Order: sequence, then C-alpha cells, then structure tokens
Amino acid sequence: MSYGFINTCLKSLVIEKFGEETWEKLRTLAEVQDTFMTYEIYDDVITLRLVQEACTMLDMPSEVVLKLFGEYFFSFCKMAGYDTMLRTLGGNLVEFIENLDALHSYLALSYQEMNAPSFRVEKNDDGRMLLHYYSDRKGLYHIVPGIIEAVAKDFFDSEVSMTILNQSEEDERTGKKEHVVFLVSQRSRGSKRDFRPQREKKEHQAEALERMRARCASLPHCPAGKRSRWDMVRSVVMFGKGWNLLKSFTPCYPDKLWMEEQAFCNAFPFHIVFDKQLKVKQTGINIQKFVPGLQTMDSRLDEYFSIVHPQVTFNIESIRKFINSQFVLKTRREMVPLASQHQSMLKLRGQMVWMESLGCMVYLCSPKLRSLQELEERGLHISDIAQHDTTRDLILLNQQRLAEMELSNQLERKKEELRILSRHLEAEKKKTETLLYAMLPRHVANQLKEGKRVEAGEFQVCTILFSDVVTFTNICAACEPIQIVNMLNSMYSKFDRLTSVHDVYKVETIGDAYMVVGGVPIPADSHAERVANFALGMRIAAREVTNPITGQPIQIRVGLHTGPVLAGVVGDKMPRYCLFGDTVNTASRMESHGVPDHIHLSPFTYRYALEDKGFDILERGEIQVKGKGLMTTYFLLQNLCVSEDTIMARGTGEPCVYRDNQQGAGESERG
Repeated sequence: MSYGFINTCLKSLVIEKFGEETWEKLRTLAEVQDTFMTYEIYDDVITLRLVQEACTMLDMPSEVVLKLFGEYFFSFCKMAGYDTMLRTLGGNLVEFIENLDALHSYLALSYQEMNAPSFRVEKNDDGRMLLHYYSDRKGLYHIVPGIIEAVAKDFFDSEVSMTILNQSEEDERTGKKEHVVFLVSQRSRGSKRDFRPQREKKEHQAEALERMRARCASLPHCPAGKRSRWDMVRSVVMFGKGWNLLKSFTPCYPDKLWMEEQAFCNAFPFHIVFDKQLKVKQTGINIQKFVPGLQTMDSRLDEYFSIVHPQVTFNIESIRKFINSQFVLKTRREMVPLASQHQSMLKLRGQMVWMESLGCMVYLCSPKLRSLQELEERGLHISDIAQHDTTRDLILLNQQRLAEMELSNQLERKKEELRILSRHLEAEKKKTETLLYAMLPRHVANQLKEGKRVEAGEFQVCTILFSDVVTFTNICAACEPIQIVNMLNSMYSKFDRLTSVHDVYKVETIGDAYMVVGGVPIPADSHAERVANFALGMRIAAREVTNPITGQPIQIRVGLHTGPVLAGVVGDKMPRYCLFGDTVNTASRMESHGVPDHIHLSPFTYRYALEDKGFDILERGEIQVKGKGLMTTYFLLQNLCVSEDTIMARGTGEPCVYRDNQQGAGESERG
C-alpha cells in the first residue's frame, strides 16, 4: 500500500515532461483514475501498472523511467513543502542517508500506513561508501540512484555515481525483503571555491590565530594529560584549508561520569541497557512501571520486546549492523500484566549506542505515539514522559497536525467532487449545445445564447432542395403509426448523415418532406454541387429503406432550385431558422412536379449552377408548373466525376472536399 502522494508525483512527472495527452493515454492504458488523494491509501499495483505502461508507451527501459522518477520525486517533495526538512537532515551525504529512516519514522506519525524503504551506509575496505537499500517492494531500486544523485547535486554541490554491487532477497522476520547494495562514488563539483588571493587568505588566518592564542593564554588550563585550550583551537583551524571548524571538531570528555545511577534512571525514564546476550542490566523507571518483568535483572530483552523497525533478527549482531538506524520496539502482549493486556501495546522509538568498554548496548528511547488518543490507549500520561523529552511537544503538535490533515483531506475530497461535477456539467452542456446546434446554425445559436437579437439576412444565391416519399398518404393509411415512425426515422437518419458529408444545412422536416439548403447560413461557391451530390446520395439511401406495405424499397421525389432567399430566426419558445422568398416556392414546385426516383432541376439550377460541372443531366422538356407557367426542366442522373462510394462516404465517413471560397457566417448577406 502507498499514499496518493506517490501517484500524484508520477502524474506530475508525466505531465511536465511529456504533456497532458500522454498522461491521459497512460492512465487509460493502465486503467487508473485521473486524480489521487494525498492522504488516501492506494494499492501498489496501481503504481507498478503506471510504471510498466510508461515504459511500454515511452519505449524506455524500466531503470531509466524509475531513475527519472527518483530525480523528480526529490524535486516534488521540495515543492510540496519538505525542502527545509530534507536540507537539515545532515551536513553531508552520509549523514543525510543515515537520517532518512528517522525522517520516515517521523512522517509515519502522520502517514500511519506508510511502508518506506530502509537505508544503511557503511565503508568498505578501501574507504568507499556502500549504500544498503531494503524494501518490501520488488523491482523499484532504480529509484534510489535518481534520488541520491539529485540530493548530492542540490544539497552538497557534488556529483555521485552509483553502481549495483549485489542484489538479493533477505529472509527477515517479516518475510522476503529486497536488499540491494550500491557502491557510491562522490566527487565535489568545485563550484564553491574561494577565489581570493592565497596571500590575503593566509594573512587573515594568521591574524585570527594570533588573537585566539592571546585569548587562550589568559584562560585556565585543562588538567594534566588533557589537551591545552590552544591545542584545541589549533586543531580546528587548518592552514590553507578554509575555516570549516565543524568538520575538524574534536570533543573533550570528562574523567568520570558526573551523574548518579538513580538520577540517570529518573532523568531518562525510558532507557534500557543490555549485554551481548540481550540480558537487561539497567532500565529507566517508567520502563519498569509499564513492563514490571524488567525489574528482574538479567531478563532477556527479546522475551519482552519484538523489533518493529528495522526489520532485523533480534540479536546483538543485527542491531550493531543497523546501529545508525532508529529502532522501534514493541512490548509482547503475553509479558505485560493481565490488567494491561486489553490495551494497545507500548511501542518505544529511539537510538542504540554500543559501549565497547562495557560490552553493552544502551537503548535511549521514548514512547512512540501519534496522538493524545494513543497516549490514553496505552495508559500513559504526559507526566510519564521526561520534561526534556521533545516527545511531549511532538504529541501535542502532531495532534494538531492530524486535525489539519483531516481537514485537508476533506477539502481535497470536496475539490475532487466539484471537479467531477464540473466535468459532468460540461458534458451535459455539450449535449445541450449539440441539440441546439442541430436546431439552429452555430453562429445563430451562439448569438441567442448571448441574449442578442438575430437579424434576418439576405443571401444573393443559394440552392434549395425539397423531397418527399411517393405514395406516403397510402402508406400511412395502411400501416400502424409505429411503422411509419420507424420508416421515417430510418430514412431521416441516413439523410442527416449525408448533410454532414456534403456540408449542407438541414432546414426542417414536415411529415415526409425533407428540406435542405446549400450556401446558407455560410455562403459557398459550390452550393449547387453540394446539394446535387446530396440529392444523389438521398436517392441511393432511400433504396435502403423498406416500404412497410410492399416490403420493397421506398421511392422519393426530389426537386432543386437556385436563387436568392431571406433567412432569419422565427419564434421565441421553439425558435427556428427559416428561409423565405420565391426560391423556396419554386424548389417546392420542382419536388411536387417531379417523377418518382428522379431528381428534378429548375432551369436556373441547370444553367447557372450545374452546367459543365461534371454532372450527367437529361432535359425533361417543357412542363406546366403551378403558379409559374411553362418551364423547361431537367433530371439529374449522376455525377460523372465522383463515385457513389465517395458521395455516400462509405468506408471513411469523411466529409467530401469541395474546392471553393467558403465564407464566414453572415458574409455576402445583407441584414
């Protein structure tokens, strides 16, 4: 299990380095959610799945991806507010690594389920650094070089190279743990040199030393056999090597320990001294209070406690091996008084110190507590903790921290809920807009949404098409209403798809009548060709719709006419974009005076729009048109330049491409 902080970091890395689209694709392939709560616990499978998919998608080996993640994780932690905490862990890289376990232990007060790796540093025979990495998670050790190299570069102005010396699984107390040993080579980048002239530098050092010598001469001397104060000063000031006093500091110890045994046990109420056989030699007063059995000297420590961290075998060799780690011990339930066995077991957290002359180990510790509630559950009080012990303050501060975390977690959940609601609202908005744009032209709909008045516009030239179903009245009389609805729905769905293919505007449908226009509301030079190809497609599509009476394909009549129109929005409750003018009437007459399964053209559409445009057109001759008199009309048979598959957009579904100057909405129209 891991907290959402890890997955959030991985998401941030992918977005920053490769873009938002890459993250969306990655999380889709990994089948994980988009957002992770910082304090929420997630299965490690999610993280591993993201890493695996990232390796595949980016075509990068896992060690490269993990190392990149390690480098970024360090930066991400700094950005998350842990910069100062990390920077103050140690004065050099070794101290930094040695205190990582202590940092993890502190963070575990807030992130109780955190399962962090463990680190141990040692020197090999030639003095080089060996870094031991232990983890319950297999295969993630390549993250370590990324983190360590970034830390060395940022905090200690040095370059680090890491080589894997050994990789194994150690059978520790809790089961299998991955153990990887790195050889760490560190070299200074030399960017912090002092470029002052060496002569001036030495003069300053000499003057400072002379002042220190004069001051030390007036001070009392140390006892015989001890270093004089001047020797101590001289030891910390190195000629020609700067003023780094801390690195050359040498402590001074007293001849004897000026402290009574009783005072020590009272001042450090939680401490244990034990020998190589784990026999207890000395304990603090409160250890005796809560674990009475330890009052009997030479009791074995492993009979009363188990080691929680680091997860090592309970013997002196393992403890000395991890001497720089913070140790957490837990009392065994069967070894505490019966009256206390129903309570949560006491955990101790502290430092192991080996005393070579005595052959004993001292465990300086404090109760491991996260909150006042845990203090009560273990039957403890603040007064049981020594006044000098910062655990007292830590419990109170962490109590407040836990409350802040809970509030932060609630805010994060609310934020995520709002984000989901916003996403759903956006989806519903798009559905509404899609429906609105299906009823009205886009630019007209946008004007209405903004509360603007849509002025009527005059279009100088456009082509209008009307169609209807042959013998539709007879079909209605002989069929059930649902059959009529199904037939029209099938036919209109096919026609609607073709309007997108040829980019013509569907004006309306009334019963079996279907009306479209080319060149309105967006003027286009190819308006007639678009409508003509649409008409050819209609005729093909209609043959795929069955007459519910005969079971045969239905037949349609189609009429086209070209001319000027006036267009505008009519109505408030259900506004419609309507066309007005004699061109509309003439197009309707072409349809009503047409022939089944034919496309009827007016002379204006033929002569001024489709002639010599690659269409096969047959003259029908003169006919009497109601309200128009005699007119020479034509039949559109086929397009000689374009195949039926292209007209129907079969296979691709892509719109047909027309070479013309399509103008913006409202252009070439007079309001």
